[in-house]
Amino acid sequence: MSLRSITGVNKTVHHEGMEIVPVRHWGRLTLAAFVVVILVVVVTSFATNPHIDWSVVGKYLFSPAILNGLWGTLQLTFYSMIFAIILAVVIAVMRISESRIVSGFAAGYVYIFRGIPLIVLLIFVGNLGLFFKEFTLGIPFTDIVFFSVPSKDVMTPFIAAIIGLSLAGSGYMAEIVRAGLLSVGRGQHEAAKALGATPSMTLRYIIMPQALRVLIPPMGNELIGMLKATAIVSVIAGGDLLTMALGISGLNYRTIEMLIVATIWYLIVISVLSIGQYFVERRLAEK
Repeated sequence: MSLRSITGVNKTVHHEGMEIVPVRHWGRLTLAAFVVVILVVVVTSFATNPHIDWSVVGKYLFSPAILNGLWGTLQLTFYSMIFAIILAVVIAVMRISESRIVSGFAAGYVYIFRGIPLIVLLIFVGNLGLFFKEFTLGIPFTDIVFFSVPSKDVMTPFIAAIIGLSLAGSGYMAEIVRAGLLSVGRGQHEAAKALGATPSMTLRYIIMPQALRVLIPPMGNELIGMLKATAIVSVIAGGDLLTMALGISGLNYRTIEMLIVATIWYLIVISVLSIGQYFVERRLAEK
């Protein structure tokens, strides 16, 4: 053990005529210097690159079109996350069901929506109108129809993006929720049953509150992942930030600058979410 780890200071100490010098971590200093040099080179190369017009970045950073796209991205993230969490909880509960049919259906759901690439799922959902001309609600195998609406009036790019993101996100989150539910010991279930609690009451008031401490950190990561995944909806013109940025780049022919604008906003929002996640996790850790 070095003297530095004992004293907590990096100073030369004189003891009984001997000069004790703390250990020099030359490898650590070399690596730190290397990282700083690389960072300076990268930042300088972007800042002084003659092919990047930073005035265009400043001009469009707060433009109404970009801000509308940012608002669309936030809406997509919020709605998709809410629906994905609801679906994930339902699928996770079905996944741990004692019924093989129910658990098998949930396992198949997870397998499909975790296996399909998000971009493929979005394109498929966005083109459902090619397969279904109308969305009809009625009693199956009868002529009774409650209402019917043309698919083109319902399946807008925004709605298709929410459906695709929710389905894909729920496939991953269902396994997270299942792991959180299984982290609570069986003794909690037995104690709740002994007290006369119904399965729904046990899940709502006993199991889920205890599982939240396990669920919050990965759910925070899924939220950030969902925000980044909204960029993929640009393939169906979902009205997100990247869609607006690429639309503007098609007019001013400054693709790199518009991508930088979108990147700046993504990093700002992700930073805010990361800070919020940190405080939520610390609050839960204190309980």
